[in-house]
Formats: sequence, C-alpha cells, structure tokens
Amino acid sequence: MASRFLIYSKHFGLTGRPFSLVPDPNFMFWSAVHSRAYAMLEYGLATFAPITVITGEIGAGKTTLIRHLLRASPPDLRIGLVSNAHGARGQLMHWVLSSLNQDVEGWHPYVHRFRQFEAFLRSEKAAGRHTLLIFDEAQNLSEIMLEELRCLSNINCENDELLQIMLVGQPELNQIITRPRMLQFAQRVSAQFHLSGMTSSDAVADYIAHRLKVAGTTREIFSPEACELVFAASRGVPRVINQICDYALVYAFAEDSTVVGPDLVRQVIADRKIQSLTSSPTPDR
Repeated sequence: MASRFLIYSKHFGLTGRPFSLVPDPNFMFWSAVHSRAYAMLEYGLATFAPITVITGEIGAGKTTLIRHLLRASPPDLRIGLVSNAHGARGQLMHWVLSSLNQDVEGWHPYVHRFRQFEAFLRSEKAAGRHTLLIFDEAQNLSEIMLEELRCLSNINCENDELLQIMLVGQPELNQIITRPRMLQFAQRVSAQFHLSGMTSSDAVADYIAHRLKVAGTTREIFSPEACELVFAASRGVPRVINQICDYALVYAFAEDSTVVGPDLVRQVIADRKIQSLTSSPTPDR
C-alpha cells in the first residue's frame, strides 16, 4: 500500500500519503457530524455519564475520533482501550485489566480479579484521577459481557465516581442495546450518538482539500465535478472517500495528469466496483 504513495508523491508535490486507510488523528477533519460526535464524547465525560455509546457505519471515522480523544485527554483521566474483546463472563475482566497495564499473569478466580480492578480504581481516585474504559468494535461484545459492564458501573456510588465506560461500534450495537432483555443496560446509557457520513458534496470537497493540505499541498488536485462524484459514490463515508481518492491519484499519475477530473473518478468507481448512489446520505441522528 505504501508503494502507491511513493509512486505519486513527487508528481503531486506531497510529503505524506493523504488518503491512507489507517486511522490517523493528524488528518482529523472536523465535519459537522464528526464535531457533533466528539461533542457527545466530551459531554459524556463532563457529565460523568456511566455509559456513552457512539455508533457509525464501517469507515465513518469512529476510531479516528477515539484516537484524537486519547491524544487530547487530560492528565486526570486514566484511559484503558479495549479493541475486539471477545469471550465469556469473567474473561472480560482480563481484557479490562490488561488495557490498564495491570498484572494478569496466572489464573485467578473472578472475585480476585474484580477486587484487583476495584483497588486499582480507588488508587487512581486517591491520586486525583478517574478511569475511562473504551471498547472499540463493541458490537462484538456479547449480551453477557455487556451485562458484566453494567455491573462494573455499579462500582460508582453517590459520592464516589470512579469509572466511566464508552462503547464505540457499528450500528448492530444499537440493535443489541434495544433488545427487551437489555433494558437495564440501556437505562445506564446517558450519552449516545450515531455517526453518519458527511451529508454534502461541499463537505467532501473540504475533506479532500484538508487531507491534501496536511499531506503537503494546497493546490486543487480534485476538480469540483470529481468531488461531486466521490460524494455520490461514497455517501460521505471517509474510508470510501480515501479508497477512491488514493486510486484516483494513481490513475492521474499514470496518465501524467496533475488534476483529477470526473472521468478518472468514474473509472476508479467502475474498476473498484464501488456502487455509486444518486441519493443523498441519510442525515446523522
């Protein structure tokens, strides 16, 4: 993948790869929907929401938001990040302790691990910090594991706020939470937002220009017509935009062109078998 950047970097005067698929907070673009999603994260933290839920389609930018949060977190916040946790009851505690760099060597009963976790939270509180657990790809958590998280939130009491939980996942996570048997869990969710794609071609054009600027150029490489097509094909989802634009730069380089026009974008969409949509994306909720 990196070789594509090496191919076209000098041709376009770039010092970095503008459309990598790897989440990178250095390229964070604050579209209206991403600003709202991040505001909800901050709201959840500020109000000490027991559980915050952020959902979005694949490639909508959820992980990039979380990485920005990790980078910008204040010193009085201790964060444990758990990605792709799986397993049955009791195994979740292993993931949690490991994310906080706590000792998980050897086998210990659940009660021991729970006491270890509670002691950690109280030691952080005594040091002037509270703890945030972030679960990325949280749609993979089973109902049993979600119920275990709800029970962990019981550690907090009226005068002792020790733990916050943040779940970040695909739309299926909302479907799980709204099941009748998950009512107790849903009642603990105090902050929630669904991250959609960008909802206008202007926003997508600004996104493309922003990433090119971060990568070293302010020159307009993608024509307005090309940006319109990228928007229609991607529904404003950043990962799909990056896929189209990365290949479009390769195609433009191959044709010795310094501008990406609509014909090149059409060719990328056809070759990559990306379904172009004429309807506008669904507004964020």
